[in-house]
Amino acid sequence: MPQQFDNVSVVCKANIYFNGGVVSHSVIFKDGTRKTLGLIYPGTYNFNTDAAEKMEILSGTCRVKIAGQHNWTDYGPDTAFDVPGKSSFEIESTSSPTEYICSFLA
Repeated sequence: MPQQFDNVSVVCKANIYFNGGVVSHSVIFKDGTRKTLGLIYPGTYNFNTDAAEKMEILSGTCRVKIAGQHNWTDYGPDTAFDVPGKSSFEIESTSSPTEYICSFLA
């Protein structure tokens, strides 16, 4: 998992979802690609995706159910999961907080 991103722009305005249950900031790279860095506080949240996403868990624990799956999968530090574009996923943070990096895939 990355520890630092160099030579990037950061959007100061936070992305706040679910009354503050999930908070992130966007990081934009020189080539135009974008990631978000965020925190997921305890609770269960449902996200829709436009583009495919890769979620990397930096710290904390969560469980995830991607659209079409029947079972939850547990994730902890230094793990990742992929979500197809035009899909959705449920994520439940089981620690306070779960830190993540979301990469938007082409």
